[in-house]
Amino acid sequence: MADIEKRSMKESVAGALSNSSATVVNECPSESHTPSLTDADLTFPDGGAAAWLTVLGAFLALFCSFGQLNSFGTFQTWYAEHQLSHLPPSTIAWIGSLQLWVFFFSGGFIGRLFDAHGPRLLLIIGTLILAFGTMMTSISTQYYQYILSQGVLVAIGIGTVFYPSLAAISTHFSKYRGTALGIAIAGSGVGGVVYPILYQQLFNKVGFAWTVRISGFVSLALCGVAVATVTSRLSKPQDDAPWFDVKVFRDVSFRLVIAGSILISFGLFIPFFYIVDYSTDHGISSETAFYVLSVMNAGGIAGRLAPAYLADRLGRFNILVPCAFLAGLSMLVFWTFSRTLVAIMLFAVVYGFFSGAFNALIIPCVAQISQMREIGTRIGVLYSIISFPALCGGPVAGAMLKAEGGSYLGMIMLGGAAVVVGSLFMLWARIALSRRIDERV
Repeated sequence: MADIEKRSMKESVAGALSNSSATVVNECPSESHTPSLTDADLTFPDGGAAAWLTVLGAFLALFCSFGQLNSFGTFQTWYAEHQLSHLPPSTIAWIGSLQLWVFFFSGGFIGRLFDAHGPRLLLIIGTLILAFGTMMTSISTQYYQYILSQGVLVAIGIGTVFYPSLAAISTHFSKYRGTALGIAIAGSGVGGVVYPILYQQLFNKVGFAWTVRISGFVSLALCGVAVATVTSRLSKPQDDAPWFDVKVFRDVSFRLVIAGSILISFGLFIPFFYIVDYSTDHGISSETAFYVLSVMNAGGIAGRLAPAYLADRLGRFNILVPCAFLAGLSMLVFWTFSRTLVAIMLFAVVYGFFSGAFNALIIPCVAQISQMREIGTRIGVLYSIISFPALCGGPVAGAMLKAEGGSYLGMIMLGGAAVVVGSLFMLWARIALSRRIDERV
């Protein structure tokens, strides 16, 4: 049986030698121009101390960065009951949505900086910004202050830590790239479990300000380890590359991945924003409701590991497509009829698993259809584009919740339908790479 991934690697090497922007599957490179790439740039050790230390550093970086991003539902509920109780949920949700948008949108710039300078300088800057933004959040009292500190500064710090860590892993691994990235991205799931529990336990014991400060000190320490351990195998910077190259959009499969990601990112984060409020509105105590978000993120840990492992063996697109589809379907079918604590917990586990799988596999899929020198830029371009639907998802859901008098049905239907349709575009991208269902794509 033909193996499309092996063919893709051969064409990727040839494409790098020719400086072609073609994808690794669809186009043949020309031989008109040869950039200076060393053999180290074109080979992948798929292991070794430096590679696995990079995975460890990325895990810790994502634990304290994206893990906090996954925990905004805890802040949403706390703000609604305390500092921002005078504001409607849809207005408060703009803090989390802006945080998502800034994080995603920064990807294009940070990815280009990674391709030019590598991960270390970016990680140092990101660590300092993340810690500073967290400390500023701890002393905020007004809505605009939370927008600036948590919605903007923390998000910039998270992005400057997140993208270089994952892009660096892709320079160390090829055959086991999905597994390595899945392990690293599992850090965000572990953080998403730990942080809501941490916040819930400390908010009432030491107060909001010191709870947030403690999380800031944790971020500073763990990201410091990431700075020391994350490395890239790109031996020469790419300073002369354009900041934005429209040639990346000539790749049909990449365009389809972008289209699918736009729809999926619109609905994917809605449960993370509103599952705590949904639980309390269905008679669950606020103390227990905080744990529902942790359970959802716990499901995401398994979703980031098991599908990533299977993807390296069965094909990354082959696993991404059904996982994205089932994430949307679980919203439409499972969440709609979840009324009791047990049902809501079960939905949280199932949705966390499949949404976590999408988060873990989208980067390996982009890397698979990209040349090595383009990985950081393409990942950044993708995340910059999907920043806009990610920005709109939470507030639109909150507006629908208000318009329907507190009914969650319309919000759930909208989010679930967006994710399902997005998964169909991912299927289209997979078919564009190969029409044979038995190929490892």
